[in-house]
Amino acid sequence: MYDVPLWLWLVFAVIVLASLAVDLLAHRQTHVIGFREAAVWSAWWVGLAVLFGGVVFLVVGTRPGVEYTTAWLLEKSLSVDNLFVFALIFSYFKVPREHQHRVLFLGVLGALVFRGLFLAAGVAVVSRFTAVLFVFAAVLFYSTYKILHGEDESFDPGRSFAVRLLRKVVPVRDEYAGARFFVKEAGRRVATPLLAVVAAIEAADLVFAVDSVPAVLAVSSDAFIVYTSNAFAILGLRALYFLLAGLLDRFRHLSQGLALILSFIAVKLIMQASHKLITPAVPEVPSWLSLCVIVVVLSVSVAVSLTRPVTAEDSGKTRPADVSAPEDPPGPPEKH
Repeated sequence: MYDVPLWLWLVFAVIVLASLAVDLLAHRQTHVIGFREAAVWSAWWVGLAVLFGGVVFLVVGTRPGVEYTTAWLLEKSLSVDNLFVFALIFSYFKVPREHQHRVLFLGVLGALVFRGLFLAAGVAVVSRFTAVLFVFAAVLFYSTYKILHGEDESFDPGRSFAVRLLRKVVPVRDEYAGARFFVKEAGRRVATPLLAVVAAIEAADLVFAVDSVPAVLAVSSDAFIVYTSNAFAILGLRALYFLLAGLLDRFRHLSQGLALILSFIAVKLIMQASHKLITPAVPEVPSWLSLCVIVVVLSVSVAVSLTRPVTAEDSGKTRPADVSAPEDPPGPPEKH
């Protein structure tokens, strides 16, 4: 654990709360997020993350700074793959484009809470039971297998546990009611599909955490490093979604790159655990090498995706293309 001053934790909390407040005020009126607005907000979140990383370098040290940068970039890269699931959820529920930002905003708030709990538990477990790193490595290898075999693309928003639980707790109507989550019908309170969408987004983030939490704990076991890097990556996820809307299918080789990164991180975990539990002769992978591998793999994956157009043979294998939500009247495709 690094010696992180309390004031740096407070600075982080103030930055996050202030940025969320500014974001909420800027989008208090529902509207469609365009490319230019999304680009500005993406630059804002990336800039904040980079500036905070510079502070970590100066205040905490070089190694913590490298770990923060590596963890943030790793979480950012994993988050890009998650955008495909968001696109699937919005398409399935036919979410009006002007309400998508509000849904993702609430999803981000939930993700910040859940990730904080999961990461705190992960740090506590790793600090006491080093052998759990072998389990984390197995999880990442399994995630790699699912990505390479396309199993991640079989996510069904309507059948997610959170959505099914919501339908048991409260009736869900078929039609949207603007940005409202509840309306009254025949004297009783019923939910609109927008609440089901939020539930699906939160459920998806819980699934994402299965990959991202073990991966980031392979980079650092320090609570400050893992949570701040995760938080800044998650906070920029909404703007990144709208920035890349309509372009996601072009990044068809990104999944293979992420699979390679997860495999590398899994090997890193095995070597780390072996070094501590079996013999010091097993080398540990340094943080700077992890950072270099992630940067190189991501760069190559993006470059290959952009330079090799989608062919007719590949068109049937790509992910859902309708990421900006259809223009049809809103409402889920069927009753459940």
